[in-house]
Amino acid sequence: MSGSNFNRRSFLGRMGTLGCTPLIGTAMAAGSSQPTTVPALKGSAKSVIIPTHEFAGDLDERLDFPADWDINVMHMAGHNTPVLTPRQIAEHLDKPIGTSKLRDLAEGKKTVVVTFDDLTRSTPTYAVAPWVVHQLAAAGIKDENILFLSSYGTHRPMTVLEIQKKLGKDIATRYAWMNHNVFDNLKELGETTFKNRVRINRTFLSADLKVCLSGIKVHQDAGYGGGAKAVMPGVAGLSTVEYNHQIILRQIKTAGPVRIFKNEMRLDMIEAARMAKVDFTVQIMYNEKLRPTHIFSGDIVEAHHAGVRVAAKQYCTPTLKDADIVVTNGYPQNAQAFHARRWIQYSVREGGTGVLIVQHPLALDPIHYLNNRVAGLDGSTYFDLTTRRLNGQNPKNTALIVYSKYTDRSQINNYPRNTKFCDQWEDVIKILQSLHKGSVRVAVYPYGGMQHQEIELDG
Repeated sequence: MSGSNFNRRSFLGRMGTLGCTPLIGTAMAAGSSQPTTVPALKGSAKSVIIPTHEFAGDLDERLDFPADWDINVMHMAGHNTPVLTPRQIAEHLDKPIGTSKLRDLAEGKKTVVVTFDDLTRSTPTYAVAPWVVHQLAAAGIKDENILFLSSYGTHRPMTVLEIQKKLGKDIATRYAWMNHNVFDNLKELGETTFKNRVRINRTFLSADLKVCLSGIKVHQDAGYGGGAKAVMPGVAGLSTVEYNHQIILRQIKTAGPVRIFKNEMRLDMIEAARMAKVDFTVQIMYNEKLRPTHIFSGDIVEAHHAGVRVAAKQYCTPTLKDADIVVTNGYPQNAQAFHARRWIQYSVREGGTGVLIVQHPLALDPIHYLNNRVAGLDGSTYFDLTTRRLNGQNPKNTALIVYSKYTDRSQINNYPRNTKFCDQWEDVIKILQSLHKGSVRVAVYPYGGMQHQEIELDG
């Protein structure tokens, strides 16, 4: 298909499947180990539906609880926000903040690099990628001069199928893509005011037009995902990321969730993005089913700031204090389920029980070049790290249960040795009933990987 045939009708048609929602117990791309049916309710019970398997079937799962338990489902404030239609997405993207329109920026340019995050981030990039290439084609950019570049920082490279899930199969097939290399093909741009030597992907820097696609979701250190993170750590070298994530983070102590404006770690990222001279960005907010609800485009800092002011109201979730049992779902960031696990500490009473749900084939993805490097800086090995983790303690003298159908020894070694593991929900309930008698108060955070506490922005 030539660029001239990629018109507005075809663009809207390619985006018309965004509202697809699988039924409970079914999968859009089920694997051999995924459930295909939901077991019948056994006796009198209360049930809660949770989303699972992000980008790996997008399943809903039902959790059954004893009928006499007090079940409190803690939704984020924006859980019922309407999903944007393809036409609304196009209208929002055509109103950039702090820059000209993408089509205008692309006029007269020859080469374009478009960055996107990996599957550890739940951004529905496929919802905006068709609009981006439509605008580039309208400006006369040839298909062979458009490159999609994964911006996963120090995570592992992505596979063909993962690229297709992120961008949509049509985009991933029609346009060239490549994985960022954290070790090679880097160009140094100078130092930030925090003394970080900025090394960025050379291919990204060489493009006539640089576009970054990101998602806005809480980040425990950088405040929120998105914005300048698409450049650093997104397409930065290992030493640059290490300085930002280790030296700045540990020495300056201003990082934290929802901290954006006075966070030196984030400010260092912004300086790096400015050095890289990003031309245009798209920032996506989404609901608990990973469907776009708000979109901001334009300048990589100004558009992101506009987005986080909305996100601080949409993603915030009340904390149920002193619950006997806290159930938190790693979705939609199961590969880094420690984000959701924090809800146990926030919400459980002294001596209570936390249940962490990690329903995803990747489980805790062990491939993270920065973490692997830092773990061995003191001369320790895998066995030393495993011993420290197994000897760890849960906060508030709590018990911990991990519910996952994908647990193996590699996963088990990431938790304290007294952690209990279950691959059937019925077994989780049996353990909870043995630990908690009488009146039981339960807090359920159904998509804990994207929810954050009711925290005010820092500016």
